[in-house]
Amino acid sequence: MIFNSIQFAVFLPLVFLLYWFVFDRLISRSKRQLQLQNAFVVVSSYVFYGWWDWRFLMLIALTSFCSWGSGLLIVEAESKKKAKIWMWLNVILNLGILALFKYYDFFVTEFAQLFHFSTDGLLLKVILPVGISFYTFQALSYTIDVYRGKLEPTKDVIAFYAFISFFPQLVAGPIERATNLLPQFLKKREFDYDTAVDGMRQMLWGLFKKIAVADYCAKGVSSVFFWSTRVEMPGSELLLAAILFSFQIYADFSGYSDMAVGVAKLFGIRLTRNFNNPYFSRNIAEFWQRWHISLMTWFRDYVFIPLGGNRKGKARHFGNVLIVFLLSGLWHGANWTFLAWGMYHALLFLPGICLGSQRKSTGQIAERRILPTWREAGQMLVTFGLVLFGWIIFRSDSMVDFVRYLSGMCQWGTLRASYRLFIQSDMWPKTVFIMVMMVMEWLQRGKAHGLEISKVKLFEPRWVRWLLYLSIAMCCITVSSFTNRPDFIYFQF
Repeated sequence: MIFNSIQFAVFLPLVFLLYWFVFDRLISRSKRQLQLQNAFVVVSSYVFYGWWDWRFLMLIALTSFCSWGSGLLIVEAESKKKAKIWMWLNVILNLGILALFKYYDFFVTEFAQLFHFSTDGLLLKVILPVGISFYTFQALSYTIDVYRGKLEPTKDVIAFYAFISFFPQLVAGPIERATNLLPQFLKKREFDYDTAVDGMRQMLWGLFKKIAVADYCAKGVSSVFFWSTRVEMPGSELLLAAILFSFQIYADFSGYSDMAVGVAKLFGIRLTRNFNNPYFSRNIAEFWQRWHISLMTWFRDYVFIPLGGNRKGKARHFGNVLIVFLLSGLWHGANWTFLAWGMYHALLFLPGICLGSQRKSTGQIAERRILPTWREAGQMLVTFGLVLFGWIIFRSDSMVDFVRYLSGMCQWGTLRASYRLFIQSDMWPKTVFIMVMMVMEWLQRGKAHGLEISKVKLFEPRWVRWLLYLSIAMCCITVSSFTNRPDFIYFQF
């Protein structure tokens, strides 16, 4: 079940009504009202997740139970040493499950090619469970935080299961910390009309990004990356596809995050912001403070800082950055291209580490101004170009395909890609939708999402806001009628 599906359009209102009008009001006098409401969240989330493949429900239940139990065992341990053993047992169990499903076949195949032996009977050939990387990291953060003494373990197993399986963010994040999400399931939630309305706006904005931008760009991008390794293609076509993929992956992933945060608001739950206008970044360090924030802060707190962070000299600092980005690449999938993508971004940090300049651009860009300065515009353009190059590595099926794609782009005709965005008839709608997305997010760059417009003077009249909402909705309906509604890109991770 995906957010932009008919099934979800039926599922969400039904769950919303039962959540607030049955499990909140009709049984409000029950002492177990909160537990019953949380139990309903778990059941609803398992229905949502089981829509893809019910067989993997046991896997998420096992992860939840072991992580919940490990928290209690850590606190009850007689010594720090025993507590550490319980913590590591749960970490190894969860990472072992993740490795088995996500990396086992890849590494067996690579070793077989290296040492020239057959893989007959060795490969598992299992389907990758949707969202396993997301909920595994969420469960790990709970265990580690309990061991560090940052969080008291909960004895409420139902609340914990709700924390791990909460359906808006279950399959593609944000990767929530127990310190933020779990306490919200341990206290009574109150329905807030303004918050719910803002959630609906954020859902609509995310839907626009997913359907009008990401899905619209997907078909052209996929065909170019597929045929680029089989036939010779113009360099401008290859560059154009790379540019479109840069906007596709942003609109797809941030669109999902917007919808997840918006849906959660309908249920009185506040999720972490996962994207903060990353394509307006002035350097690569700022980009990674704004892109997939929940993952990068996870690696910062549980890998980078424990390794020493930036406190032990520049060489150690870069080494720690390299480890984080290699792990980040591996987190995305079992492919050398993801590792190369991670190493590439780590290398982009090297000049900033050597010069001590990676923290210079941390404030809001063009603060109290409509337009950026020429210097800021140049910095954003260079940063986008560096990120775009990385997306070509990321999108390629293999390093050989990446080299072929890159060599195909090294032509004089490649420069035509920039104006093809505006003169090619089939590019006009894509260009317009991309520009609408980027202009709205630029104007709203200090806000939580692109449609947080209730206090904007132009949109103060209710009819103007509704005209905008209906226009966006009609746009999504029209575009979805001639796209094949591909799954969210990050479902495969």
